[in-house]
Amino acid sequence: MNINDAAREAKKASIRLAATPAAERNRALEEIARALKDRSGEIVRANKSDLERSRHEKLADPLIKRLRFDEQKIAEAVKGLQSLADLPDPVGRTLEARELDEGLTLYKVSCPIGVIGVIFESRPDALVQISGLCLKSGNAVLLKGGSEARETNRVLARIIDGAARQTGVCDGWMHLLETRSHVEDLLGLDQWVDLIIPRGSNEFVRYIMDHSRIPVLGHADGICHCYVDAEADPQMALGIVVDAKTQYVAVCNAAETLLVHEKIAPAILPQLKEALADRGVVLFGCEKTRALIDAEPAGDAQWQTEYLDLKMSVKVVADANEAVDHINTWGSGHTDAIVTANRETARRFLDEVDSGNVFWNCSTRFSDGYRYGLGAEVGISTNKIHARGPVGLEGLMIYKYKLIGGGNVVEDYDKGRRRFTHRDLDEDCPL
Repeated sequence: MNINDAAREAKKASIRLAATPAAERNRALEEIARALKDRSGEIVRANKSDLERSRHEKLADPLIKRLRFDEQKIAEAVKGLQSLADLPDPVGRTLEARELDEGLTLYKVSCPIGVIGVIFESRPDALVQISGLCLKSGNAVLLKGGSEARETNRVLARIIDGAARQTGVCDGWMHLLETRSHVEDLLGLDQWVDLIIPRGSNEFVRYIMDHSRIPVLGHADGICHCYVDAEADPQMALGIVVDAKTQYVAVCNAAETLLVHEKIAPAILPQLKEALADRGVVLFGCEKTRALIDAEPAGDAQWQTEYLDLKMSVKVVADANEAVDHINTWGSGHTDAIVTANRETARRFLDEVDSGNVFWNCSTRFSDGYRYGLGAEVGISTNKIHARGPVGLEGLMIYKYKLIGGGNVVEDYDKGRRRFTHRDLDEDCPL
């Protein structure tokens, strides 16, 4: 099937899937989770093939780490699907209800966006998360994974599609795209595709935005910051910074830049240097940083680098205001954290940092759909419209207005025979 036919089929399927009862969609998610668990050996074998080929092709180490999909990651994916099935149904929720006049009631009701095109990097778990979220939210999906994960993605797509079919979910709601040309073709399918979510490099995401009339939701870079304030608890700061940088380096919510208040820098930077060095982290520092610890020189290039590796930029700042200015200048609007005991300083930081996720006294690694209780995420958005931060079920929903009357006509209101009441109601849409 070519991509045009796949997109048309997905559009038809999206209408049927949106009307599929929640119990059926949840049953399909549970069956998919069982199938992934039962066929984990098949998945691991395909992933080993991808890993061996990618190493031979000299794929970068951070991408190799993302590509790995072993028994532990399969178990995590299964757990994510099961938790997704347990979440309330996002489809058909009454968001607002308003009486326009006696016998004329307006309801704002949630509904799926339609057909989502998702282009993602080498992480096979992204395919599981994305397809699960789309199924739960009643959206059809066109999936384009990286070629480095082609064997793993093929197996996963077969398992997911087959398990969903066994439960009676409509055919055609999910399609796997495989060739590079499919990306170019996808960008022109504005008749069938309602939203594109790209996950990749800054350059790639910009290209998608510039070459399609389809709305694009996503983030380019994950240049995340940890700011250690003068009033930070040193032990707390050590734990948070080490976790934010090293818990898993090849992800968009790992901290790439460390900002330290000049008053605490002489005492804490040597400790941070030692703790990070123990984990293999190489530091790049400004002049003030290098006067206190050994580090490679850092400048504008480092402040705007997403390493996705055991590397970190360090800057000593005069105060929280300079930290905020630095983040808003060089950050990507993804996730930024402050470590401080001062509540007012924390409040200003959280209010003034222009990012989708802002944290006080906790690691940037919490910026994740599963950890937020969203079930999973289709990506993290740095957009300022529709959805921001981890995009879970709510980010894949839109709404429609349903107006229920009893023969009402506009002329009666234009002629003054009837008047609008515009009274807010607390009730669900009956249809």
